[in-house]
Amino acid sequence: MKFIARQAAPRAAWALTQSGVHPLLAQLFAARGVTDAAALDTDLKHLLPPHTLRGIDAAAALLADSIAQQRRMCIVADYDCDGATACAVALRGLALLGAQQVSYVVPDRQRDGYGLTPPIAQRVAETGAQLLITVDNGIASVAGVAQAQTLGLQVLVTDHHLPGPELPTPDALVNPNQPGCPFESKALAGVGVMFYVLLATRALLRERGAWPDRAQEPRLDSLLPLVALGTVADVVPLDANNRRLVAQGLQRIRRGQMPAGMAALLRVAGRDAAKLSARDLGFVLGPRINAAGRLADMTVGIECLRTDHPSTAEQLATELDKYNRERREIEGDMREQALTLAQALITGRADESAAPPAALSVFDPSFHEGVVGIVAGRLKDHWNRPTFVFAPSATPGELKGSGRSIEGFHLRDALDLVAKRHPGVLLRFGGHAMAAGCTVAAEHIDTFGAALAQVAAEGIAPEALQRRVVVDGPLPPEHCRLDVAEHLSAQVWGQGFAPPLFADTVQVQSQRLLADKHLALTVQHGKQTVQAVWWQRTEPVPATATLAYQMDVNEWNGQRTVRWLVQALQDS
Repeated sequence: MKFIARQAAPRAAWALTQSGVHPLLAQLFAARGVTDAAALDTDLKHLLPPHTLRGIDAAAALLADSIAQQRRMCIVADYDCDGATACAVALRGLALLGAQQVSYVVPDRQRDGYGLTPPIAQRVAETGAQLLITVDNGIASVAGVAQAQTLGLQVLVTDHHLPGPELPTPDALVNPNQPGCPFESKALAGVGVMFYVLLATRALLRERGAWPDRAQEPRLDSLLPLVALGTVADVVPLDANNRRLVAQGLQRIRRGQMPAGMAALLRVAGRDAAKLSARDLGFVLGPRINAAGRLADMTVGIECLRTDHPSTAEQLATELDKYNRERREIEGDMREQALTLAQALITGRADESAAPPAALSVFDPSFHEGVVGIVAGRLKDHWNRPTFVFAPSATPGELKGSGRSIEGFHLRDALDLVAKRHPGVLLRFGGHAMAAGCTVAAEHIDTFGAALAQVAAEGIAPEALQRRVVVDGPLPPEHCRLDVAEHLSAQVWGQGFAPPLFADTVQVQSQRLLADKHLALTVQHGKQTVQAVWWQRTEPVPATATLAYQMDVNEWNGQRTVRWLVQALQDS
């Protein structure tokens, strides 16, 4: 493993320090491109204005008219955490604005596939709805939108995914990534797009005199905990606008202001809401919501997020926690098998002089479709290569795959190139730069793997495939303190705004195994002795080792201490 140090702009770090930012944070923020303290201000008044989203005025008018006429609305959601939170935000937000007849439909991952398909449009029509609203999907649903309109439905598409060559023609379309949209942040999650649509709808209803007494105007900031959860769980880049949304949501969660289902999920996970971090949204709450869509029905997740009854929330949270434990067991078995298959691709080449493939694609008939994305991420991290993992589809002769990419390789664009070079191999595909999904004809799975590897070999420099970790350099010993660790934990870190990762050469005083699968270390850092843990590692480290680690706050027997979470060991 090679460590690459981030470089902080000295002038930016100095300017941030002069603005009152902690010197260590100033260095970290400057290394992540922050040059002005204003970008760190999380006040809601600094959110990008809704009116700069293309199509949002038409969307607001459509919703305001439907609320005024008390028309039936039906939301078509997605079966991941972003889709579930977007659906809950829509249900809660529309009710706050006065809508009384709002239902939802969430496709089944295996039976229905993704998004607004013609059969889903038919199901919505059968509910008696007059307005169909998509959340976190729809930009690729050309046929589904057309079918809904043929059935007499008006359609509002809210999405954030990249569009394909043909756009649907709904009555209103809001997506920051649609052509011609001037909205500055292209990183909004699906839940963020729906939140913005509700803000614009409230503004229009205000103009129409819906609340003569401004004190009666509904507060949509109560939705921000859900917006924060969906944004972090969907691993979209945390640009300044998304960081504000997440920070505002976290502030409310820490004060106990959140839906009953979120509070119940935190209880079953054993987490203290007052000390919740952005990481907890992605690694504690997100997986429990996602587990419903992976192993069962995302209706359980949506109901957990929309209920206001503590007893119901507790029951649903317990059910989601059970699904998540099952998911972990399935994932563990699949991960080991997938690692073996990937190892064969790396080392089992007939021509040993040839370079290993620049991208990996693995499949086994026993794989579970619900966890292929998680396993693909694990393999990507292990081999530092774009990776797809496939499982059998409910449709005979088809395989469904999920992929994860490395920095600098746009996965959806790569799929588009594969589709053009090999017509008929890819039946469907979509996604983002870093994550994508596709359906492949089973007979062409080997062709797909070879084609993806070829596209990756053309687009990724060989040195970029070397396993490396980007670090923030050494941690000054004077900053290895509990108050600094707590201050770091309170910040919003995530995709595109990486949490601090320090690297130091230390003396390892002792090391032992925890539960036979984690490595516990005691290290000498300057004049201090620090406890460290390396999750999911059992191999010992050298007595003198250069470690990459995150600072963490460990709670044990009522005591809070600094702990390092080791992420990597630099090659000697």
